Amino acid sequence: MTHIAVLGSTNMDLVAYVEKAPQRGETVTGREFRTVPGGKGANQAMAAARAGAAVSMIGAVGNDAFGTRLRSALECSGVDTGHLRTTEGPSGTAHIVVDDEGGNAIVVIPGANGTVDHLAPGDEGVIASADALLLQLEIPLAGVAAGAEAARAHGVRTILTPAPARPLPPELLAAVDLLVPNEHEAAALTGVPDPRGAALALLDRVPEVVITLGAAGSLHAARGAEPLTVPAPRVKAVDSTGAGDTFVGALAVALGESRPMPQALRWAAAAAALSVQREGASASMPSRQEIEAGFAS
Repeated sequence: MTHIAVLGSTNMDLVAYVEKAPQRGETVTGREFRTVPGGKGANQAMAAARAGAAVSMIGAVGNDAFGTRLRSALECSGVDTGHLRTTEGPSGTAHIVVDDEGGNAIVVIPGANGTVDHLAPGDEGVIASADALLLQLEIPLAGVAAGAEAARAHGVRTILTPAPARPLPPELLAAVDLLVPNEHEAAALTGVPDPRGAALALLDRVPEVVITLGAAGSLHAARGAEPLTVPAPRVKAVDSTGAGDTFVGALAVALGESRPMPQALRWAAAAAALSVQREGASASMPSRQEIEAGFAS
């Protein structure tokens, strides 16, 4: 079984569902509110576990009720939380508005995630034993860099989702094997609005890139190869929250199982397509059986 380590954030998602998101200074009436375990790190961990991998989560939650629920949600998805620290203070939260077209706007408050600026004892061993390390940018950059350096030292494939987008130091990118931004993050990193042009620009910094394009699928580029676009299944989106994390988690599993990149991208797209048809982030992530059925259809 593929073993994936995830170093990243855990947040409680506080989700308001509205017909149309409010503009600045505007108040609107929502139709529903939910609290859903999430955070990009936890989302990717749960997505990979449901897709069939053995997953270890490295990160932190607070010593509050949200922290207890976040740990429980990970464990219920089959994620090993032995290296998920509990710190004094609140857990991270994400305040999300989802409109009736499935779009979202998000404000993240780091909470305990802000303490993950280094590897704790035992973390490097977990990374060294993995087939891949998944990283995002909702924990301090020092923690991300420490994880990437540990993975590189042990020959572990490092997959970085550069979200929320920010300038990244060259030494971090030098330790990344696969960069998976969405089209907006790719444009922010390169200043190039066209995804194909952005992908080619990113190849000056990392050896391989997958840019997610929402309903249009994904674009893969690697040094020495022609860029490849893989379409996504055509579905009606209900809530796109967590779709990118579902894609990355499933992609890591597919690559860990030695699937060729085009097939791995289609398999990950099938997982993401299932997730956008359901409300919530972690709650929407499909099982391996569902992904295989969607992939085959």
